[in-house]
Amino acid sequence: MKKNFTFILFLTFHSYFCFSQGSNTWDTGKAETIRKAYITRELNLSPKESEEFWPVYNNYTKEIKQARQQYANDEVAFEEKVVEIRKRYKPNFQKVLGDNPQRANKLFTADKAYRDKLRQELVNRQQVKKGMQNPQVKRPIKRQIPKAIKRKPPR
Repeated sequence: MKKNFTFILFLTFHSYFCFSQGSNTWDTGKAETIRKAYITRELNLSPKESEEFWPVYNNYTKEIKQARQQYANDEVAFEEKVVEIRKRYKPNFQKVLGDNPQRANKLFTADKAYRDKLRQELVNRQQVKKGMQNPQVKRPIKRQIPKAIKRKPPR
């Protein structure tokens, strides 16, 4: 009886821990939600502006993704296409953001800042996964002193 109880208890906790681990795949929906909140905060979008802004922005990102697929092996051509897309969408963003060219430029800088932060977060997570506890802290290199130069402690 005691063995059966122990076995059932083991199976219960084993399945609990296995399911609690979750999936290691990146959730793109969550990343897009965070991007939306970040850009909304950075541009200080009103609800009315937000309604008009996000469909235009979604089309913009869709074109950027298509350009990435089209020029997957040619970085220079991809960057040229991105510049072309930005130039084409800048008047649309200015119109939605109140005819303010500075806010449209701030969109592009906020978008780049978000991508940089996301990339850094992914790098940090990979480093933590590989075993580094705190990847942000850089430990000083221990200075090696040759044995011939080492001083003996006083007696």
